[in-house]
Amino acid sequence: MKYLYYTYQLFIALPLTIITTVVITSSIIIGAALGFGHFWGNYPPRLWARIILWLFLIPVRVEGRENLDKKESYVFVANHQGAFDIFLIYGYLNRHFKWMMKYQLRRIPFVGFACAKTHQIFVDKRGPKKVKATYDQARETLKGGTSLTVFPEGSRSFTGHMGVFKKGAFMLADELQLPVVPLTINGSFNIMPRMRDMKFVHWHPLTLTIHQPIYPVGQGSENVEATKNQAYDSVMSALVPEYQGFVENPDQ
Repeated sequence: MKYLYYTYQLFIALPLTIITTVVITSSIIIGAALGFGHFWGNYPPRLWARIILWLFLIPVRVEGRENLDKKESYVFVANHQGAFDIFLIYGYLNRHFKWMMKYQLRRIPFVGFACAKTHQIFVDKRGPKKVKATYDQARETLKGGTSLTVFPEGSRSFTGHMGVFKKGAFMLADELQLPVVPLTINGSFNIMPRMRDMKFVHWHPLTLTIHQPIYPVGQGSENVEATKNQAYDSVMSALVPEYQGFVENPDQ
């Protein structure tokens, strides 16, 4: 059965994924250029992500939607198990949000250009001025009522376990007094571990757990640290036993 799935990927899922990506990202670029960036930055990517998960026959379960208020802006923070995290959150969080992502992703053909046109936030650490520009853009996005999604570990796990959460997203939430919503992803590491990026996808269900929002109880460094620690504990609490516990990520 495994080799049948690999054959299906090679001759059906992968070619259709490439075609879908080119068609949808091209439509996003054109639509955003015409001045409808908010729409084109949300609904077509959501469709793109769902189609890809459907093509690879990956079942998805979402828990905790009732914890979110449709009228509220949030800073979403999630563990980063693998590449399929993107499809899971884009396709099934069902919120209007912008990503904070590594600036290197801007180089991906079609996808990177589409992200730029829809004003996703590229985290550029090549000097203080670029870091400041990144956070200024994120601040303006949140002030405008849009939510933000961040992987506070900063990079994908090598083991499926969580590394350290960095403070940037929590500092933004603290500054604007916005609630932080932890998200736990299970299954993405099993589908495509980081060291297997150029090999076949492994079939495995995906689960997205949406935890209760963490509202600010003050403002300043104490609130940032408390929110970060609470978010970390919440994400960790819903991980499957196999990936429980901290493991240092050398990429951090």
